[in-house]
Amino acid sequence: MGVTGAALATCISETVGGLIPLVYFVMPNGGTLRLGKPYAAFKPLLRAASNGVSEFVSSVSMSFVSILYNFQLIAIAGENGVAAYGIIMYVDFLFMALFIGYSMGISPVISYHYGAQNHMEVRSVLRKSLFVIGASGVIITVLAETLAYPMAMIFVSYDTELLELTAHGFRLYSFAFLLCGFNIFGSAFFTALNNGMTSAVVACGRTLLCESSAVLLLPMLLGSDGIWLAIVLAEIMALALTGYFFMKNRARYGYAWWE
Repeated sequence: MGVTGAALATCISETVGGLIPLVYFVMPNGGTLRLGKPYAAFKPLLRAASNGVSEFVSSVSMSFVSILYNFQLIAIAGENGVAAYGIIMYVDFLFMALFIGYSMGISPVISYHYGAQNHMEVRSVLRKSLFVIGASGVIITVLAETLAYPMAMIFVSYDTELLELTAHGFRLYSFAFLLCGFNIFGSAFFTALNNGMTSAVVACGRTLLCESSAVLLLPMLLGSDGIWLAIVLAEIMALALTGYFFMKNRARYGYAWWE
């Protein structure tokens, strides 16, 4: 069915993913979570929404940054550049999913122990998380560098020029995996501590400020390679911002294990 089939597949997957949990919560079940009669509780809803503003800002910023990438690529590398970027973004999400999934999964643990004033546990989770993310970043970067060409072949084996451009671009782009996990975790960490403002600044600074600046400036110095390396420079700048907020808030939340 071509593009129409791809659109239908997306709609079907979203429908199935939404209906299954809805049916579970509507039907009688032995769990403690179920749908009930709603009542007005605007204050908790407002607090939850404000704490999650970083995720909103991050999503909006990513869309804006993607537009900048496409403008730069069409001007410097033409249609092949835009096609290569689209492929890299698909593959990029496969690797980034590890950092995003870990950060989302560990956030409730951090929130629970912070709410219970278990500062020792918060410090322990932070220390272990930084180790896991650092080790994962190294492994993922090695895998991305090694598999850049085979993964590009999955999408564009029919076009040698586009294949070479995609593989080359992804090899440069993949160095960002060394650092991006720390920035993703940093934003989720402060959300878990109910500090939505700091989380939003980290998320917005990483995408809207750092990446936008890098994708506009680096191509002036490095040409098309500057576009692929923009994410690397952005993650370095974002890591400095994340580190600053970690140091600034260490006494407030009591997670500095080195003190």
